Parts: sequence; C-alpha cells; structure tokens
Amino acid sequence: MQVKDVMTSPAICVAPTQSIADAIRLMVAHKVSGLPVITEKGHLVGILTEGDLMRRSELETAGHSWFGDLFRSSGRQAEDYVHSHGRKVADIMSDRPMSVGPETPLRDAVATLILQHVRRLPVVKNDQLVGVLSRADVLRALLPLMSGAPAVSDDQSIRQSILEEYQAELHLGGRNTISVDVRNGVVDLGGTVTDDRLRTAARVAAENAKGVVSVVDHIICVDPFAGVTIPPPPLP
Repeated sequence: MQVKDVMTSPAICVAPTQSIADAIRLMVAHKVSGLPVITEKGHLVGILTEGDLMRRSELETAGHSWFGDLFRSSGRQAEDYVHSHGRKVADIMSDRPMSVGPETPLRDAVATLILQHVRRLPVVKNDQLVGVLSRADVLRALLPLMSGAPAVSDDQSIRQSILEEYQAELHLGGRNTISVDVRNGVVDLGGTVTDDRLRTAARVAAENAKGVVSVVDHIICVDPFAGVTIPPPPLP
C-alpha cells in the first residue's frame, strides 16, 4: 500500500500571506488540526498547526518567566515575540516541513509520523503539493483491513498458521511452551510461560489467524524466580 492510496486529496491549504484568523477559520470549518502552506504556484513552503497557535498574546499564553529570559538571546526573544504576536501565516508557520511522495510505501510514511511525533505529512510530487497524509487517513485505511470477514480455513491449517507465527515472532523455547488445539475454529491454548506478556501475545497471535472463531486461554504463567503460578484469566 502506498501513500497515494490513503491520502486526502486535494488538501486544504493556506497561503503564507493570509491572516492567522483566516487560517483558524479554515481549520475549524474543515475540522483539521494543520494546514500546508503553499505559494501561488503550489510549492510547499511551510505548515501551520494547532501547536503553532497555542502561545498567543490574545490568549495570554505567550509569557515567559524572568529566569528563562536570562538565558534567551535577543534574537530568540524577537523570534518568540513574532510567533506570539504575528498576524500572517508566514510569521508563525513551521518553515521546514517534512513531506513524502505519493509513491512512498505507507509503512515508511507511518514510521515518519511516529518517529517525528507529527500528525500529518504533506504529499509532494514534482515540487507540487498533491495531498496530505494524516493519522486519521491511516486509521481509515486500517479499519476495513480489521473488519473483513475471516477466511474459511480448516482446523489443521489454522493450527499450523498459529504455530508458524509463534516461531517467527515469539521465539518460544526453554520453559516457554505453548500447545495449540483447534476444533471447529475454536483455539484452545495450553502450556506454560515465564512471562505474562508472552501469554497475552500468544492469545493475540491466535486471534489474528484466519478462520479463528474464538480463543480459549488455558496457558499458565510461572514466575521463574519465585515459583509462583499465575493462572489464566477467567473465561468471559
């Protein structure tokens, strides 16, 4: 899956010469928390987000402590003043926005959203803004993938797929042993683990196997140091 498959296009944008008030009206009207800033030729020059509008003189949230001011250069003080008192988008926007291309793999774009702690990424092709990828777009793409009807599969195939997932992802061994029994799509998990998180991961892996109707957890967790046995959770 690529960014172009899930991005919002066309994007709601704002020009650097527009007023902050105009930008806020756009954000409120379209229920978005950020706006790409583009020139008349469609070139991306910045991004304006809700975070850029939190410290404003109108809200009386732009103050600084006298102690903090001691360590701020005059240039930084001037920059902060423009940010909290500026009237144009260009005055307060972030002017080095990260962006992705429409053919960027979605997994790479999501990694950027997570690692850079941003909520949206402008999508640029040939120096032109063609859309925006937001966390909401990712969620909309995720929902149909999770809500699809489970594929029909026989019990042996279900069991084999669960065991393969355990081997590939959980790396069980030693005192961590999990048995898998499947009847009519109902998975019964047994065995012993030394970490309760392994038991949870085993259940989740079984629930994700195609064709599974439900999972019954009979796995026992034993503290490897204290020898205390933690029984499986009660059945709902």
